[in-house]
Amino acid sequence: MDINQLEVVVAVAQEKSFSRAAETLHRTQPAVSQAIRRLEAELGEPLFDRSSKDGTLTAAGSVLFDFAQQMLNLRQHAHSALKELKDLHRGKLTLSANEYTVMYLLPLIPVFRARHPHIKIEVKRSLASRIASEILGRETELGIVSFKPNDPTVAALPVLTDELALIVAPDHPLADKTTVSVRDLGAESFIAHNVPSPYRDRVISTFQKYKTPLNISMELPTLEAIKRFVERGMGVALVPRLTAQSEIARGQLAALTVREMKLERRLHLIYRKGATLSHAARAFLRVAKELQKAGV
Repeated sequence: MDINQLEVVVAVAQEKSFSRAAETLHRTQPAVSQAIRRLEAELGEPLFDRSSKDGTLTAAGSVLFDFAQQMLNLRQHAHSALKELKDLHRGKLTLSANEYTVMYLLPLIPVFRARHPHIKIEVKRSLASRIASEILGRETELGIVSFKPNDPTVAALPVLTDELALIVAPDHPLADKTTVSVRDLGAESFIAHNVPSPYRDRVISTFQKYKTPLNISMELPTLEAIKRFVERGMGVALVPRLTAQSEIARGQLAALTVREMKLERRLHLIYRKGATLSHAARAFLRVAKELQKAGV
């Protein structure tokens, strides 16, 4: 039993005629009759009363007709659902990001949502070291990382260049400067992120290189907490500028460049190379490329 046979059963029952059903289906009458005979042979039951000339269903035919209508309706719903996905009227976009790289989404998601308001967006928080594995394991479709993965099965689209910034409270003695030297920071109390990273190692080695003490007075688990403590004058911190740009713009924090630590990070959108991405993911990549070209 296949969907085409069920389509013939429904057409004959609705048209009350083999010949009219053939016209509706754009087939010949012998082809319609043959399809019914084959189905009856498979089921071992007559589906139409041959003594009637108006395509009257038998009891078995009535039972099959109800199921056939449901199957055809499901097929139509499936086609409609797939078209909605293609037209971005439904669907879900899944991404992985960490506490830092999720900030890249702030200007991007509003643009995407304005174009595709029916797409649900789900951002999964993850460690940077795990995001590529989640992409390859199909846990998420896209990821945002601050490095280019070495795995050849991962495609990486560069989307933003960020830099390390020294943040201080607005009333801090250094707040009116734009650039400082490592040697200017020997007396400062630093608030650090307690998650190890290559950038933390480079900061430590730079202070050692210039024989300047790095006084870490406090370690906190999130960048958000670090910013709040710096605002209160509890110390200074080195963070990616992207993570503090809102507070800098509002005057809640001041940001400086450390001359010997112009450490740039390039953020990448990553996905499985050669993967068949969802319509939503492809649309998201298009928006990301547009904003990257526009310098946003």
